[in-house]
Amino acid sequence: MDEKSKQLKNHTKDSGEKLTTNQGVGINDNQNTASAGERGPSLLEDFIMREKITHFDHERVPERIVHARGSGAHGYFEAYDSCEDITKADFLKKGKKTPVFVRFSTVAGFRGSADTARDVRGFAIKFYTEEGIFDMVGNNIPVFFIQDAIKFPDLIHAVKPEPHNEVPQAASAHDNFYDFISLTPEAMHMMMWVMSDRAIPRSLSMMEGFGIHTFRFINKAGESHLVKFHLKPKLGVHGLVWDEAVKIMGNDPDFHRKDLWEAIEDGHFPEWEFGVQAIKEGEEDKLSFDVLDATKLWPEEEIPIRMLGKMVLDRNPDNFFAETEQAAFHPGHVVPGIDFTNDPLLQGRLFSYTDTQLIRLGGPNFAEIPINRPINPNHNNQRDGYMRQTINKGRVNYEPNSLADGKPAEVPEDKGGFVSYPEPMSSVKVRKRPESFKDHYTQARLFVNSMTPPEKQHIIDALSFELGKVEHKHIHAKMVDHFNHIDHDMAVAIADNIGVTPPSSSAANEDYTKTSDALSMEKNQKDTIEARKVAILVADGFDGAAVESLTKYLKSQGAKAEIIAKKLGMVKAADGSTMEVDKSLPTVDAVLYDSVFLPGGADSVNTLKKQGAILYFVNQMYKHCKGIAATGEAIEILKASDIKDVNYSNTDLKEDQGIVTAGETSDKFFKAYKDAIKKRHWSREENQDMIPA
Repeated sequence: MDEKSKQLKNHTKDSGEKLTTNQGVGINDNQNTASAGERGPSLLEDFIMREKITHFDHERVPERIVHARGSGAHGYFEAYDSCEDITKADFLKKGKKTPVFVRFSTVAGFRGSADTARDVRGFAIKFYTEEGIFDMVGNNIPVFFIQDAIKFPDLIHAVKPEPHNEVPQAASAHDNFYDFISLTPEAMHMMMWVMSDRAIPRSLSMMEGFGIHTFRFINKAGESHLVKFHLKPKLGVHGLVWDEAVKIMGNDPDFHRKDLWEAIEDGHFPEWEFGVQAIKEGEEDKLSFDVLDATKLWPEEEIPIRMLGKMVLDRNPDNFFAETEQAAFHPGHVVPGIDFTNDPLLQGRLFSYTDTQLIRLGGPNFAEIPINRPINPNHNNQRDGYMRQTINKGRVNYEPNSLADGKPAEVPEDKGGFVSYPEPMSSVKVRKRPESFKDHYTQARLFVNSMTPPEKQHIIDALSFELGKVEHKHIHAKMVDHFNHIDHDMAVAIADNIGVTPPSSSAANEDYTKTSDALSMEKNQKDTIEARKVAILVADGFDGAAVESLTKYLKSQGAKAEIIAKKLGMVKAADGSTMEVDKSLPTVDAVLYDSVFLPGGADSVNTLKKQGAILYFVNQMYKHCKGIAATGEAIEILKASDIKDVNYSNTDLKEDQGIVTAGETSDKFFKAYKDAIKKRHWSREENQDMIPA
């Protein structure tokens, strides 16, 4: 036995007891990246962080480790009024139109997972500016689980399927995740967001986008502003209810992907306003939180968003793999006028993204893939490597040189050359987080305080469901303790649901009663039904005039109607005319639509009210609090369903809890129905346990 083998044998008994690097070096601090001072930049020399993230980045081949399940589209960004007072970025000058490619994604699931899992949604934008590529690599949630990138491998290991049996897929409801979260109090703010309805969006075009990190804008005078990026959807922010999301997974796992594709093909181009929250360098100390902490947001009431332009997606990819799959985003891809801060989560990502692309896309030439190429010419002395496409001519591949007249040459700052902001730095090398990062509950409480009662109840339901899947009781108790530091009533309700002794008194700061309306989806509804889908259920003998007039109205509002019958082909109206059926009943489900319309017609109604699938369809619409409408004899279908205690009429216009009935369609009926479609009717949730759907 050689000396190395002897030493390995001697150390076998310590296996799993001591945390070490791959080289066997004991790790003293696995929580913080080495940095120049508590709020200073991360140090590249930190071999512990580099080894850990490098190994993590290369764990999957060739699928993305995170954000594997994605959808993408092309479009453009058009700037509003000039913002040269805060940035010299050329693409943000008034009237500038910049091509973009956007990729949306879930985080935890594999490529074959379903779209509607409860998860964070990636929201990454590649701006093809005339000064080079700018990537905004964000999410649909403005904060994150962790403060330091060195913890990212631990977070994703914990949320991924458990390694001994590879379950559950695309779900956080398991022991490993909550074990990690229970020991990571900085994650509590993010947990409130990811357990809210924001984590299961109605569509990709109905969710906000956030840059997460604090970046820096630089103007021509060299002045610095700290900024947060925001995208506000034109259609408003809407979510799915959990029961609905689960059923969609089975009915149509590509629900979001198809919705995005079809919206663009139909000419209903998804649109967002792009803006920033900005504060002048040096004024961040006046805030009650640390702007470098990625687990904190900037309340919009304190720091309003300045809208800089609009983004429109108007073209689907020609080839999913070549574009959506091979798109390589990087938070380090910035242009003059945009720079970094010392956010320790951002600092680690600046290393991680390039490292990931090297293994996923075959080497250092991933920028030559068409979807990743800048629109402006690029010239440098980088050569060779896997998958090289550029054929460089001449003998010179170095700088400085005289044999090629010194070209390519450096670019002066006044000609568009990138110059880093000269931030002063002078600190002691440490592995430590600043005191200002240690408040883990105040903004979590702000989020819960800002919810409407139904929204808060959905958070309680989600956490009760997730923890109900966790087997280890000590994790239950630890999580309830965290919740009690956020909201006592919430903690008591969850404890009761999962069999934990409820806390007897609150550990939360009850004096903190601030709210932010911007955080509530319900308080930010838009007066539109654009991109909504309405199911029209018919059989032979239906009221053709009602269907024709409603279909015309919905189209004028940007909504889409689909006629559904028992089988495909033509269906005959009561007046003898015919209409083509869009979908057959066995191939669809109520969860795939935003509303249902039941037209009159005695023969049609007599057929439909005897079909269990039709009554189940209506019951689900009621249970999920969506708009329902019926005209004439069709109220008999409502009566045959399990909907009770609702005020109907087959003559006069009536609206009750989002259920609209009338003798016939009219302008007043259309208006009432639009109001029913555009929002959820949460008062019905009190009766949903009585609905067998």
